[in-house]
Amino acid sequence: MTSSNRFVTHVVENQPTILAPYNLWRNDALLRLLVNHHLPSSHQHDEGLLDQYGQLAGDTLMGHGELANKNKPTLHTFDRYGRRTDNVEFHPSYHALMESAMQHNVHNYSWTHEGVKGAHTVRAALMYMHYQAESGTSCPLTMTHAAIPAMRYGANLPPYYLDKTINGVYDPRSLPASQKHGLTIGMGMTEKQGGSDVRRNTTTAVKQADGSYHIVGHKFFFSAPMCDAHLILAQAEGGLSCFLLPRMLENGELNNVRIQRLKDKLGDWSNASSEVEFQEATAYLIGEEGRGVPVIIDMVSLTRLDCMIGSSALMRQSLVHALHHVSHRDAFGKTLVNQPLMQNVLADLTIECAAATALTMRVAKAVDSASNNNHEAALARLATAIGKYWICKRTPMFVNEAQECLGGIGYVEENPMPRYYRQAPLNSIWEGSGNVQCLDVLRALAKEPNVKEALFTELKTQAGKNKHYDIHLSKLFDELSNTQNMEMRSRYLTEQMALALQACSLLATSIDNDNALIDIAHTFCESRLGNGSGFALGTLPDTTPFERIIALGRVSSTN
Repeated sequence: MTSSNRFVTHVVENQPTILAPYNLWRNDALLRLLVNHHLPSSHQHDEGLLDQYGQLAGDTLMGHGELANKNKPTLHTFDRYGRRTDNVEFHPSYHALMESAMQHNVHNYSWTHEGVKGAHTVRAALMYMHYQAESGTSCPLTMTHAAIPAMRYGANLPPYYLDKTINGVYDPRSLPASQKHGLTIGMGMTEKQGGSDVRRNTTTAVKQADGSYHIVGHKFFFSAPMCDAHLILAQAEGGLSCFLLPRMLENGELNNVRIQRLKDKLGDWSNASSEVEFQEATAYLIGEEGRGVPVIIDMVSLTRLDCMIGSSALMRQSLVHALHHVSHRDAFGKTLVNQPLMQNVLADLTIECAAATALTMRVAKAVDSASNNNHEAALARLATAIGKYWICKRTPMFVNEAQECLGGIGYVEENPMPRYYRQAPLNSIWEGSGNVQCLDVLRALAKEPNVKEALFTELKTQAGKNKHYDIHLSKLFDELSNTQNMEMRSRYLTEQMALALQACSLLATSIDNDNALIDIAHTFCESRLGNGSGFALGTLPDTTPFERIIALGRVSSTN
């Protein structure tokens, strides 16, 4: 041993290289298959936008995502001279992510292409890719997108609010809305005593001589407090009402919204969530007094859809990292990806991810067609709550299983898997927890008879293709016909409907696609509907075509 190498104790081998940048659209055959199934040929020109953003999200924005989460936002309540500023400072990577997303229509594609078939599906694909790069910025992007239907009820709202929210570019400057190049919109519904029960809100709204309102009260969760305006609920003389509350007044002064503190959250570190107090803050009525909840209902289907998109995307990125690692790591004389038990886990992860994404894109199509198709409108009404409950509920377990494929390195913060794991529970809580979703499913079934009809009309389109599926449909019909103790059974019923819709979406998509997707559809039916697997992932029957399924789960740059 020479003096130059006597302290060299080992050589790094049998370790994967860091996952190289890749195009989240072009290199993801699974995503393309599931999205293109719902797009008409007229959307072929959107391939360029999806490809462009896929390249950006899979490369530059991945790096910004890491930095934005390592450098949390900070609250500056006062300036150095004691003036109130209520300013939240974000890392430059946060602004880069927001600018890129809005430049590529993640927040507005549905509205700039409104009335064009497939617009919500294209937008869902854009959000799916953005969420893989960074999830925290998806919160203000989602709220800005979802606010449009509600803002259209604002008869007295200056027209530039709607125009700059739909057509604007990212503009982080603290200026009145009329002077901005584009607007972002946040939401503040939740109060300490109410939570999801917004009718218990105590914040008050008093009408002023000029038609505006003064808001007094608080919000316990006030998301993305640096947005240019927030939609809030408050008690007016006529009852619970919806208002748009600007951050900056047109005279250049800060509105009387006092940020008390930022939430110290489990995940979602790049984005700020806050507690605020309204000290006669100025706001503008959206819709009519007493109609606050109906006004925000149109937003609900969009925000719930984005919860589905985000959770599906988190599954996808976790699967990508798991497949990359096991393809470059040997153990006990064989590459991990070639070990039978690991193949069972990987195939099961791929099936779960495909089912989540397939249902998400089917719901995006339903939302897209809801304005001119009664079946799609009824299906969207039910399936957004069903999908939001089930897909978001499955994500923490999924990410943990993918994390386990990496072993100890998957638990180390240098790897993105811990960030994904912290993020995984968020969407099951945001926009109404699991119980809220299940109760909403029951409410829709009880009060809107066309909803149940639309569900079974949809499910019957794939009848006769798989025996397990057919048996499940028969059992599901019987379960929903039994109206006793439905609230107590609502989680079980919602789960069974979710599994049926996922199977239906996979079977429908597999008609015009390759053998691997057909394998995924039928294995899903056997394992999830036919009790052909255990409770944990990686318990598929040994007759499963593991390698073909795993191959479709890969992205091409990691082969």
